[in-house]
Amino acid sequence: MPATRSSATREWRSLAPSRDGAATSPMAGKSARTLRIESELQRVLSDLIRREVRDPRVGAVTITAVSAMQDMSAVRILFVPFGGAHSTEEVLAGLTRAAGFLRGEVGRRLGLRHAPKLEFEFDVSIERADRLTHLIDTAVRKDQSSHKDDEPA
Repeated sequence: MPATRSSATREWRSLAPSRDGAATSPMAGKSARTLRIESELQRVLSDLIRREVRDPRVGAVTITAVSAMQDMSAVRILFVPFGGAHSTEEVLAGLTRAAGFLRGEVGRRLGLRHAPKLEFEFDVSIERADRLTHLIDTAVRKDQSSHKDDEPA
């Protein structure tokens, strides 16, 4: 008997990167209200984390993206720690620990009847972009050096 999955699981999976590493468009099929709330969530969470979260593991964090489910029951928050004082796992543990507090504050500040569950996740897209940039730069340098070798003296 196949396992049943909720619509929430299917929706999160639709936002996950595909097998080739390309992420599907998180804006596909979202209402203007949902996009507006995601934008406000990102702004409010950035402010709350910077000013209100006292966990020393969190430190300086950039919220790179917020993706809400259509029913607003949960929100996936992508973050990147900077400063290097703590590992990504420690920062994630600190954010997860503060999620209840942040959820309540987000609900109050945005005037939401039901504050969504906050799920934090490390954003690997910046590392992936850096790796691709390095590969492109290496290929360009290699190509330029091979063209210099081909020129007659």
